[in-house]
Amino acid sequence: MKIRTWGITVGLWLLMSVGSALAGSTVSPNGTPALPDSSQEKSSLTVTADYIIGPEDVLDITVWKNADLSKTVQVRPDGRISLPLIGDVAAVGRTSDQLTQEISNRLKAYMENPTVSIVVKEVNSYTIYVLGEVAKPGRYPLKSKTTLLQAITLASGFTPVASRNKIVVFRFGKDGEPMTKIKASYDDIVMRDGTNQNIELKPGDTIVVPSETMVVIPSR
Repeated sequence: MKIRTWGITVGLWLLMSVGSALAGSTVSPNGTPALPDSSQEKSSLTVTADYIIGPEDVLDITVWKNADLSKTVQVRPDGRISLPLIGDVAAVGRTSDQLTQEISNRLKAYMENPTVSIVVKEVNSYTIYVLGEVAKPGRYPLKSKTTLLQAITLASGFTPVASRNKIVVFRFGKDGEPMTKIKASYDDIVMRDGTNQNIELKPGDTIVVPSETMVVIPSR
């Protein structure tokens, strides 16, 4: 009788232990722990004063004592936002302070001493894009500092026809400047003194690995 009672007690203790271990996690329908959703990951990102605004970020823009001009906007893929009176404004590549100054200066044509404040409400631009001749092209979230070679690894490496020495990285310019194009060679990085080409990627970067069979038409 004592043995049976002891066995029931141990069983209850094991059930309680498993329950407490799973208390803070989500279990998917197939019984395996589910990964945190993107909203949880976004909430862990810290937006500092020098944070550079990127595509798809959501901004709360407030113009003091003017509700009609205050609004929540999402940065478009072309790097711009649209606001009443002043129209399109380049947002990508700028900090909140820089964008605030730009909007304030343009509003001065319509009001005296406008007071503008901007808060980054949602961070959606911590991603890169790897396209072309890689095994798994697509969009990849950045959770920490990532180099060009690490990005190629995230995309499961090159395909057999990849022109790995003609990699191009497209990057949004700073403070509204045009997009820049950065060239890199895999062999130079790995086999020669070209480690400076293994650049640290920034949110919104697009990496393109062309095919060796691509025909380049010379410009006239």
